[in-house]
Amino acid sequence: MISFILVFSCLCFVNIKLALQMFQQNRYEFYRYTHWLFNKKNIEFNLSLIIFVLLLISAFINNKIICFFLCIVSAILLIYQENKKEYIKDLVLTARVKRQIVFISILFILTAFLFLSILKKHVCFVAPILFYMPYLLIYPMAVLTYPMEEFIKKRYEKMARKILDGMNRMMKIGITGSFGKTTTKNVVSDIIGESYYTLMTPASYNTPMGITRTIREYLKPIHEVFVCEMGADHVGEITYLMNFVKPKYGIVTSIGPQHLNTFGSLDNIIREKMQMIELLPVDGVGVLNIDNEYIRDYKIKNSCKIVTIGIYNENADYFAHDIHYSREGCDFLVNIDDEEVLFKTILLGEHNIQNLLCGIALARELGISVGDLQKNVAKVRRVEHRLELKKINGHTFIDNAFNSNPVGCKRSLDVLKMMGGQRVIVTPGLIDLGKEEDEANYQFGAYMKERADWAVLVGEKQTKAIYKGLMESGYDMEKVVVVDTVKEAFNFVYQQFGSEDTILLENDLPDAFNK
Repeated sequence: MISFILVFSCLCFVNIKLALQMFQQNRYEFYRYTHWLFNKKNIEFNLSLIIFVLLLISAFINNKIICFFLCIVSAILLIYQENKKEYIKDLVLTARVKRQIVFISILFILTAFLFLSILKKHVCFVAPILFYMPYLLIYPMAVLTYPMEEFIKKRYEKMARKILDGMNRMMKIGITGSFGKTTTKNVVSDIIGESYYTLMTPASYNTPMGITRTIREYLKPIHEVFVCEMGADHVGEITYLMNFVKPKYGIVTSIGPQHLNTFGSLDNIIREKMQMIELLPVDGVGVLNIDNEYIRDYKIKNSCKIVTIGIYNENADYFAHDIHYSREGCDFLVNIDDEEVLFKTILLGEHNIQNLLCGIALARELGISVGDLQKNVAKVRRVEHRLELKKINGHTFIDNAFNSNPVGCKRSLDVLKMMGGQRVIVTPGLIDLGKEEDEANYQFGAYMKERADWAVLVGEKQTKAIYKGLMESGYDMEKVVVVDTVKEAFNFVYQQFGSEDTILLENDLPDAFNK
């Protein structure tokens, strides 16, 4: 019996790893994971299904030697395939995942013992039963580890709160929005960081645990400003983070139909994002992008100071005008203290001007002079994977790979339109938009006409709406290529296009979402 369990464990090792990987990519949430498991055929059914059928056949033959041998061969094949496979985002072995590995392994062994005890006379049936079991064991594993994870989370958060409470003279800035918050965070940090010793939450550390980790590991007494990105895809999350960090300054970059699957409605998104301003102290300052209609029309229930920015709304306190775009960046004028001030930047796209205006407005509130502001804005760096212009293997790429949205994808196409040579877009489309997802992808496809000369779509099923939008817009469908993987897309653009052409990478979905 022990030898059978060891063989079964080796056989199912790949499926255990993949189940944990997909659970991690789905943010450890049952809803997302279940949606992936039962509605998307992402499990490796090519080789796995063949192995499952062979195991089932050997079970009916009921020959232990054949079954045992087949299990060993199957394990070798699966492990070989796993080593060859290239994931967009592999399993990250965090402390949490290591604890999950221990629990799911124990559950798997116990399950194996249970079925071996029940099916003593038909032990060969245990192999096909256990083969896909790891995907289901995620559920009891998550339930069993939940109390421990919550205890650890609360303990670390308590430590982080204590650190923040001990730095009451430090200026804290909160940033949220449906999109643009990570870029704005980097821009604000770059602008203010030239004048103050600043710490920002790294990458997309915008969850309670990400912020907690930033505070515990990186925040030091020498820091004068803490720029904290706050993300949310459920009602109550911004409220929780505001009560946790308690910033005096808040920025709302934009609001739109992002994460509709979990928020439930656009009204819920608007109310939740605007908690960034509602929960500021009375002596706080809120910076709002009033080009966004949802922000502009919202009735704020807080008497704190409100500063507005915009590039379309002339009523904005910081209004950018006389904007000139180029392939190298842009320049624009802003009226500050009745003086027209010229700013120059290497950042691409009009939304980056909005991001810069947020930084300019906040910097002025912190007392940074106009002269220093001009220098600081000119020094702002491009943000990785967010309209980042770069060379890869001699090809020119605009890397906008991080989780695109309906507004951002159109802005990216506007930037692509300015580029020389053949203009190519590579995209798997938009996700997490609930009932509006197909319509958003249809509009995305239609908008590509006259902005992208070639469209490379990743995933036939998930890009159907984009394909339809392209076709019905009158796009040249001979220049639409549909591939299964990002790797195939890269192989195509490397072979088809030269150094004078420009390739836009729009939304690089993790493996849990590709189909």
